[in-house]
Amino acid sequence: MKYFKLPDLGEGLSEAEIVEWHVKAGDSVKEDQLLVSVETAKAIVDLPSPVTGLVMACFGQVGDVLHIGDPLVEYDCVSDDTGTVVGEIKEADKTVRADTFIIGSSGAHSGQVKATPSVRALARRLNVDIDRIKGTGPEGRVLSSDIEMSARIDEEKGQSVALRGVRRTMAKTMSLSHQQVVPVSIFDVVDINKWQEGDDTTIRLTKAIGQACKDEPALNVWFDGELNALRKCEKVDLAIAVDTEQGLFVPVLRDINNRSLKDLRQGLNCLRAAVSSRDIPPSEMLGATITLSNFGTMAGRFATPIVVPPTVAIVGAGKIYEDVVVFKGKPVVHTVMPISVTFDHRVVTGGEAARFLSSLLKSLSKKQAK
Repeated sequence: MKYFKLPDLGEGLSEAEIVEWHVKAGDSVKEDQLLVSVETAKAIVDLPSPVTGLVMACFGQVGDVLHIGDPLVEYDCVSDDTGTVVGEIKEADKTVRADTFIIGSSGAHSGQVKATPSVRALARRLNVDIDRIKGTGPEGRVLSSDIEMSARIDEEKGQSVALRGVRRTMAKTMSLSHQQVVPVSIFDVVDINKWQEGDDTTIRLTKAIGQACKDEPALNVWFDGELNALRKCEKVDLAIAVDTEQGLFVPVLRDINNRSLKDLRQGLNCLRAAVSSRDIPPSEMLGATITLSNFGTMAGRFATPIVVPPTVAIVGAGKIYEDVVVFKGKPVVHTVMPISVTFDHRVVTGGEAARFLSSLLKSLSKKQAK
């Protein structure tokens, strides 16, 4: 017997969630036939069979999270080993949960929770997932009172749902930022009354950020807090936050200073379409040197968006509105846009951030060159 492990999906991805099985135990499969679809932090990936053979068991169910190297399928192989199917196992049930191999995953007991058999039986009777209970007993042991309290909360508030896929990754990323970054934000409002009808707001922001990185390159860097090391980035690769029902995606527009307005718009359209269809390559979600959050397309004037390491800055663009401004000594109504720059104060000074913001305001206040 041979088994196929979850392969290395590249780009630093270490885990994936089972979305859909396309085969079951007892099925005969051919090489390159689709086995299973998994969801990573970046996209949905279809995994084909590396061999021709008989599926003896599928490891894991829909919703289970697996790590690289965890078993996916057990084969009775017909074709030669391709190098992807590795290892041998003596026996396998028809369906084996991924929890057997992943400590702390959802579903069946992972072996980490301390509880007596009677408490486990109570959890099953009350439909409480004991693996998600923080015990209040000695050494973290789960007590019957913990189970009963969880059941009452479930009844009153509804059952909790574990974060999956993109939202799970977003939670981890935000926690990492909170632990590492020392964020400071500065704000201003730019008069954009010189803009012409049809000007592309996102692309104008993109070009302005590119120019600001030229004028003040201190914000277009990577910082490794553990090594206390700074890497200056020659190109400006702009991450643009895209809100979806599944969670926040941040595809990257590459080398924005050396691309035309038309090329940038086409590139952004392609990235957003790939995000929408969930087939964006993981490589297109990595390597940003600075980020834009254009939240004002929905609502809100000012915000303090999150800086995600190793980048050190994120630009926030608020909702465009009309306001009274002083123009040539007289009060007039002009169109304005709120702008914020949030930066990591471990490596970026207030002066550098202010100069960066000044460059942004200058670029955005001008009539756009065609």
